[in-house]
Amino acid sequence: MFLKTELQGNVVIPAESLDAKGLMLQKAIFVRLLDDFAKRKATKDLGYLLALKTVEKIGEGKVRQHTGDVLFPVTFSAISFKLFRGEILEGVVHKVLKQGVMLRCGPIENVYLSSSKMPDFNYVPGENPVFYNNVSKIEKGVTLRVIVIGAKWLEAEREFQALVGLHADYLGPVP
Repeated sequence: MFLKTELQGNVVIPAESLDAKGLMLQKAIFVRLLDDFAKRKATKDLGYLLALKTVEKIGEGKVRQHTGDVLFPVTFSAISFKLFRGEILEGVVHKVLKQGVMLRCGPIENVYLSSSKMPDFNYVPGENPVFYNNVSKIEKGVTLRVIVIGAKWLEAEREFQALVGLHADYLGPVP
């Protein structure tokens, strides 16, 4: 679910941000790295990039000829969130459809629970549709504990989709 990884990248600092004091340079590199990190969103291998943890190493800067900007190679550690098959998650229902429900789980917006993966639950249509069994109901806003069946990376959107189910012990609506 949560991974700590070490990444490498390049940070470009505009010439006007450079200062003779090394501490200001480190701050400028860190701020630019945070901006670049936030724009990445997710990668196929690492999942969703959540937090920049530490800057491990800042390499020697190289001046770009035409602009005067300085490029620094940087090594840093980060925390990411990635789904794995068989993992147990909790998500909040944000859409109830006749075919199943859509959940949000952390940074992942598209987690699908098919009605065929909800044994003993029946769809009840109406203004606020629900899935209902004798003990509990699944409706918009309910937190569900589910098991990951599979995940798919969508390159164009730079996000994951997941298929989940309720076919194991202790899964379903969380009280």
